[in-house]
Amino acid sequence: MRLPTTFALLALAAITLAACSKPEPPSIAFAPYEKGYQSKMDLAQVDYKYPIAPAELAKITPDYLATLEQEQLDQLYARLAAGPIPDGAFDGRILLPRGSSGKFRLSEIVGGFAGTALHLKGLVVEDIGETLWRGKVFFREERVLRNRIEDLTLLKKAGLVEGEPKKMSYGGKETWLLFPAKLYCGQSLLDARRESIIIDYFFTDEIPGYQENPDYLAGRRGLKVRDEIRMIRPGFYLGRAYLDKGFALNFTLYDKATDDRARDDFVKTGKVQEDCWPGTQARALVAAAKP
Repeated sequence: MRLPTTFALLALAAITLAACSKPEPPSIAFAPYEKGYQSKMDLAQVDYKYPIAPAELAKITPDYLATLEQEQLDQLYARLAAGPIPDGAFDGRILLPRGSSGKFRLSEIVGGFAGTALHLKGLVVEDIGETLWRGKVFFREERVLRNRIEDLTLLKKAGLVEGEPKKMSYGGKETWLLFPAKLYCGQSLLDARRESIIIDYFFTDEIPGYQENPDYLAGRRGLKVRDEIRMIRPGFYLGRAYLDKGFALNFTLYDKATDDRARDDFVKTGKVQEDCWPGTQARALVAAAKP
């Protein structure tokens, strides 16, 4: 019988193809650092001493970002510019900062906020990200953003949703587009040398289509959410979420169609439309190292 040998060869071929299809990780250098804050290099120096080639930015994936420590994500974010204000739907992924406890719970994040009346104990951010949040939809001309929500089960169980929120028509289907926010260029809370694209929920109740429950959760009577994003490459953004000006988590936003269309030109030129102030320190873009 030669079947076992045949199956073994097929299995080996499948493993080889899977290995070949695995994307090549980017070659990105980071400034050395230790646990103490004083050991960390100034972000302006990181930007100057450790430039990133557009070809390496083109290799970054959400899975790669998930392997980085928070200091590395901070250093990467500081070397990015805002790029163009996005338009349309983007897929989202949450990247939690890793600390001594491993996972961060919402109750831990908001626990120190005075006057918070949100009963969030037991809700894990990863769970909410996987079952509730699917990304964001940018309405560039209106300077408004809405979040793509596909499951409200967890919020309903926590008593944070009353009734059934209305759905909106987008992309040919009815879906929940909740937690509206204002969209503009503004100062980064991490790196003030150049602007970021700001997603501001503080006055969410002033935006047309606002629904008190659950939209109030993100606004000034709730968690006071403020996001900021910078572009890794066209169609791919790295974001930072703040709750009442306290850093909470990282996230990514990705639009495959834009990435596929603009990637080659970005790798060749490193240039994109900048809608926000790029700052006075020019970003150092280096050519990719030749093998």
